[in-house]
Amino acid sequence: MDQDERLLHASSFGAAAVAYAEHRPDYAQAAVRWARRPAPGPRVLDLGAGTGKLTATLVALGAEVIAVEPDPAMLAELRRTLPAVRALSGSAEAIPLPDASVDAVLAGNAMHWFDMAVAGPEIARVLAPRGLLAGLWNVMDDRVEWVAGLARVSGSAAIGTRDTPTSWRAETADMHLPKTGVAARFGSPEQAEFPHGQRRTADSLVATIATRAGVLVMPEQERDATLGRIRAFLASRPETAHGEFTLPMLTGVLRVRRL
Repeated sequence: MDQDERLLHASSFGAAAVAYAEHRPDYAQAAVRWARRPAPGPRVLDLGAGTGKLTATLVALGAEVIAVEPDPAMLAELRRTLPAVRALSGSAEAIPLPDASVDAVLAGNAMHWFDMAVAGPEIARVLAPRGLLAGLWNVMDDRVEWVAGLARVSGSAAIGTRDTPTSWRAETADMHLPKTGVAARFGSPEQAEFPHGQRRTADSLVATIATRAGVLVMPEQERDATLGRIRAFLASRPETAHGEFTLPMLTGVLRVRRL
């Protein structure tokens, strides 16, 4: 994905902020605990916080959270649903916080949008010594047969290159960490995966997929065709055709420590 395409995808979510807040999953608590353990203190920056999916989990686990989000509509939704959280307008490339002001920087389904050549030094700047940087991604567990079928039917625009465990491992192995000189400020990366799941119906799973960047930027006719194909597949499967079911997922974490 070139720079212009990346910016188009990254800026697509605001138009679907309410649907994003309603339909996107939270994060496995065990994954969030691992992502920030052992941080030197309780102060956590949720960077690229969106509508607050990761923020809410951090709050539930007792962290002192500051949320930073560049999109005004996403930020407004976060402030509406989590009014007690300090939520600031800003980006990974321009973090509105002082030096060494947080003990961990976490990013939920967001780090792949960061320009790490710029964001890496910014993250290193706001992190306290020995602080943690971690990206978290919810991925569909395509080891389950019907989930693998859904991924095939959906196509790469709807189920992207980080949305299944194998592709997540490959994509995050070396792509989303601070680059060049700032890399010397961080230790070796670690990956881990944690079981997760989301209660869905066929309609709400289609609505969830409709909030993915690759779908949001599609021409209307293509989007309708893609979602129709997914809806037909779900109606054809005994696991998903009737009532609620659990979408098998993993929360994958990529973690690195500031030296």
